[in-house]
Amino acid sequence: MSRIGKNPVGLPQGVTVTVSKGNLVTVKGPKGELTQQVDPDMGIEIKESEVQVTRPSDSKRHRAFHGLYRSLIANMVKGVTEGYALTLEVIGVGYRAENKGNLLILTLGYSHPIYFMVPKEVAVETITAKGKNPVIKLNSNDKQLVGQVAAKIRALRKPEPYKGKGIRFEGEEIRRKAGKTAAKK
Repeated sequence: MSRIGKNPVGLPQGVTVTVSKGNLVTVKGPKGELTQQVDPDMGIEIKESEVQVTRPSDSKRHRAFHGLYRSLIANMVKGVTEGYALTLEVIGVGYRAENKGNLLILTLGYSHPIYFMVPKEVAVETITAKGKNPVIKLNSNDKQLVGQVAAKIRALRKPEPYKGKGIRFEGEEIRRKAGKTAAKK
């Protein structure tokens, strides 16, 4: 049996899970509501304070779905109780980030500013302090959506390996390369 799939998902106080026709799982909590379509072969049992995902057979497809859907449901439960946050750093001389509502305005060394519309489910905040790199903070209850938005923002100017300029995740290590001058010695 799947080591991840066999673990039950604990439900904190104030979180409700419902399974409607067609295995549509809905999780409601203090930070909102999330839905996920689950494969019709998989079984979802809701006991008093936990959710258990079961599989009908030991076929490779069912074993793969077992752990996947258990993890997706666990992420939904964590999202509606705690939420998810990602922080991006904008590194480079003259690189700026500001937001007006959910419109993110980035100056990344191109000939024009970049306007990026963040989905309404994701809260965006920019922090610019003197002497420090601008920071973009993303918050939402949907883990997949926050990660996808952060990846799209990072793709606008990926960190380059020589000076490290670009947009990177907070704490991300960039493998640096030696420039041309290092080869002449």
